Amino acid sequence: MLSFREAQVIEDLADLLYDFLPGSGNNKTAFPIAAAKAGVGDFWFPGSKRPAIVQLLTATLEQRRSCFTELIVAIVRQAMTYRRGKSNPIRREEIDRLNSLLPGVQFRIPELLDPGFLSSFGLPRPVEPASRTSATLSADKAHELTTLLIEITKLDPQARGLRFEGFLNELFAGFGLAPRGSFRLVGEQIDGSFRLHGQTYLVEAKWHGPQIGFADLMTFSGKVSGKASWSRGLFVSNSGFTVDGLEAFARGRQTNLICADGLDLYEVLSRKVSLITVLEAKERRAAETNRAFVPMRDLNL
Repeated sequence: MLSFREAQVIEDLADLLYDFLPGSGNNKTAFPIAAAKAGVGDFWFPGSKRPAIVQLLTATLEQRRSCFTELIVAIVRQAMTYRRGKSNPIRREEIDRLNSLLPGVQFRIPELLDPGFLSSFGLPRPVEPASRTSATLSADKAHELTTLLIEITKLDPQARGLRFEGFLNELFAGFGLAPRGSFRLVGEQIDGSFRLHGQTYLVEAKWHGPQIGFADLMTFSGKVSGKASWSRGLFVSNSGFTVDGLEAFARGRQTNLICADGLDLYEVLSRKVSLITVLEAKERRAAETNRAFVPMRDLNL
């Protein structure tokens, strides 16, 4: 089993490698093709891409560690072709970041450290601070996630919940929010987390069932308040929230949650609105009114 440090490095590697290759739909350059070339094709499981990358890297390290170098090299080689074809070639800073992460899982790959290879990129470009508040998804990515959201409705109830968590991870990753998959603490399950402007948000995700009421909001609020004082919570309920539950939750306590429903998610994708802008507006409205849930359609974005 990986150490906590190695598990964190795997999460960081998944964030970095996410845009290197597609998860499927290509017979020349894709993660499953790179995995097969490295002899670990059986560790790639179709579905949400980021969880599949984490699974691939983790299983390779735990069960076929001798193949890890070949896997990373295969991913980079194919990405050089794939990304150039997309007019978005691999950048020197991405390779530098990869080289800085690999020692965290006890690897250094000579091919990626070769001075001739690194010099072929020219000098690293200075990093300019990016304004994430205006970030939007590409049309292809928005279409991919919209399709995935619609396809979840066709699954059985148990599969829907897992796929919904994967969808949220991909959505958060698309906006650079550094998502972490679900994790279990003693006596409780957290569906994931992400970071927004240095603030950590814990995530509760519900796909099916009735609208969320007071009891579920209080339970999740208790989980959040039991963590570090700077933690906040995002409750995502595809079915929405009851009016009575929201009113009761707002009375007599300061909210540490903001909420989103399925229509919020669909509108982010269909209207090409930045998820970060939506979350910021929900934060501000919660601070002003103590209301955990204000629909995106009422935020005047």
